[in-house]
Amino acid sequence: MEVWITLGVIAVIAFVVIAWGIGVYNSLVTLRNRYENAYSQIDVQLQRRYDLIPNIVETAKGYMKHERETLEAVIQARNAAATASKAASAAPGDPGAMGQLTAAETGLTGAMGRFFALAESYPDLKADSAMTNVQEELSSTENKVAFSRQAFNDSVMQFNTKREIFPASVIAGMFNFKEASLFELDNPEAKQAPKVSF
Repeated sequence: MEVWITLGVIAVIAFVVIAWGIGVYNSLVTLRNRYENAYSQIDVQLQRRYDLIPNIVETAKGYMKHERETLEAVIQARNAAATASKAASAAPGDPGAMGQLTAAETGLTGAMGRFFALAESYPDLKADSAMTNVQEELSSTENKVAFSRQAFNDSVMQFNTKREIFPASVIAGMFNFKEASLFELDNPEAKQAPKVSF
């Protein structure tokens, strides 16, 4: 009789431990899916931004004929950022991919800042309605990128916190839940949307 009681207690304990492990595993999967979905929102806004930049450059070409180097720098920075964004969307949270995206976005923000600073010296460009419309769209998109980036970073923090807390860290280690990286910009100026007002 005592053997059956002992076996029953062992079975109950084993069931509780297994149920707990399944619950922790499922919560880690849920949190990982949440930050991956949050990155997909960033990806949508970044793609919108990348689509708008050639329109701005094309509009400015007519006015800034002697500024070819600046216009080419913007397009090159845009292409580098688009490539880094594709790599990051394939592996959201991956430290390497997020680092490349951060560097590319910092470069793009710098190139756009130089472009808009130079555009200030062209009054006809500032008055162009097509340029004004595209700038408004870009400004709106920049705000959406910032909002989406914050949502992604919040989701990554929740995931990382869950995977680091004991005893969930045991399950995270067993099933190779790796730490996810935030999407942070390197310099303080790049954390703000480029000034697009004329």
